[in-house]
Amino acid sequence: MPSLKKNFTKEAKIGIVGVIALFILIYGLNYLRGARLFHPTVYFFVKYAHINGLSKSSPVYADGFKVGIVSDIIYNYERANDVVVEVELDTEMRIPKGSTAELETDMLGSVHMNLLLSNNMREKYAIGDTIPGISSAGVMGQVADMMPQVQRMIPKLDSILSALNVLLHDENIPATLQSIRHTTANLETTTGHLNGLLRTDIPQITGKLIQLEDNFLAISENLKEVDYAETIRQVQNTLTNVQLLTDKLNRKDNSLGLLLNDDGLYRNLNTTVTNASTLLEDLKAHPKRYVHFSIFGRKE
Repeated sequence: MPSLKKNFTKEAKIGIVGVIALFILIYGLNYLRGARLFHPTVYFFVKYAHINGLSKSSPVYADGFKVGIVSDIIYNYERANDVVVEVELDTEMRIPKGSTAELETDMLGSVHMNLLLSNNMREKYAIGDTIPGISSAGVMGQVADMMPQVQRMIPKLDSILSALNVLLHDENIPATLQSIRHTTANLETTTGHLNGLLRTDIPQITGKLIQLEDNFLAISENLKEVDYAETIRQVQNTLTNVQLLTDKLNRKDNSLGLLLNDDGLYRNLNTTVTNASTLLEDLKAHPKRYVHFSIFGRKE
């Protein structure tokens, strides 16, 4: 009897462990599939003409947030373009009337469902209702649509690459780059000189300009004090006197006028100077004719 009890206890333990292992296995498989066994859900149906490779346990999103999974896919073998997808959603999920379920394919080829919720606050789909479904090309579809444009661009890209290859193999390119390098070096040197000029010469020039401006201000203040009317009157008087002097010089009723305008006076003066010059020469040549000097008296 004790041996039987002992064996029964071992078998019970083995059975309990097996049941627990089976439960863990089922729960793990469902967890990997995305199913939530102990999480309360509600179900809806979505009708598609084509599901683009959608599979069970695919995620269902609303505004980018996962709200459920695809629980079952039912294909109508009697009528084409008729596929019904059953989804399990969170019990808090509210789907307004007018919403749609869109299938989207990502870069890796995985298909998921997006609930496009409408702005209808009054009416909503009841549990078990059928939501209209739409298919989206997704990223891969957009890439497929771009392929014809890419094919048209390939010849142009080939021509551009060929021209670029010819340009890179041009012998003038290294010389041009060297010239650009020298130009850049010269620009750096010029920039250094300009910086030195800005640091040293410009402040001095600015100071001189400020001083010059101060001098102009001082001259302007002095010019404000000048009596321009009196100055102009004096200038006019001076010009009048000059005019009178000029008139006198042009007339012959005065000495200067005669000297400047009478040619006879000029000839007389010239004759007098000539005679004086002749007299001086004769005086130098025969001084005894003009000067007589004797200690004992004049001798006849």
